Amino acid sequence: MTSVHRRAADRTRHAARFVAWARAWRAGFVSYDEVGPAVTGGEEHLVTDLPGQDWEVPLGTALAALSRLRADDLRLVLPAPGDPRGLPGPGAFSSAALGAGEGVIAGELGLVPAIREHVSGSGDTWHTVRWQVLPVQAGAHPEYIAPGEAELDLARELNGAADALIRLDVARWQPELAGALAALRRPGSGADLPPGFDPRCRRLYARAAMLDGVLVLADHNAPGGAVTAHEAHQRSEVLRPLRTACRRALMAACNAPLSA
Repeated sequence: MTSVHRRAADRTRHAARFVAWARAWRAGFVSYDEVGPAVTGGEEHLVTDLPGQDWEVPLGTALAALSRLRADDLRLVLPAPGDPRGLPGPGAFSSAALGAGEGVIAGELGLVPAIREHVSGSGDTWHTVRWQVLPVQAGAHPEYIAPGEAELDLARELNGAADALIRLDVARWQPELAGALAALRRPGSGADLPPGFDPRCRRLYARAAMLDGVLVLADHNAPGGAVTAHEAHQRSEVLRPLRTACRRALMAACNAPLSA
């Protein structure tokens, strides 16, 4: 695994992990005690504005408050400007999720994560994740995305983007991105879903989660790695449909029906 792949594997979206593991818990495939560590990955996660709580509470307290929900009451949304797919309609949750690029629908509540960076007096840095709880429009029915359809879309866009980046000679100014996208055209290791998800969803999630991390890293590297602003714009246009397909794939995998 290249350094880009290794860093990308560590960047799985917080909302995706939350939904996948919380749904598996509510469906009886994993225990409550397994969910928190799987979602936090060792980071501190705090929840604010949880109904009935006056202060920030640990993630475990918020999970306990969701214990009456069914697995299908929990949904992942990954909206982007111009693509509000999955959002329940206008409201505070939709605005916050659109700003963050991710969110969790949990019955009549929505949770949106934000990362806080802290610096110690000695210069050490660490992160905490703060989940804001917001009301969700009652009766919302998010769009269903079939995993098979999302898998085909992702494969098509991945092949097209990799070929286009080769034509743009992306290896000349960002070789790790070109190499990572080429490697992702083949099955490989990546993030995994908890028990309860079928093999297709597990395969789709592994590839989409890895690719999502690679695309985030590409954003962080642009435009400084590009030779010209025009080349940076070309790359952005090439990757735009791939980003959409990647978000759709993650939502399709995490929101899919669970089975034994």
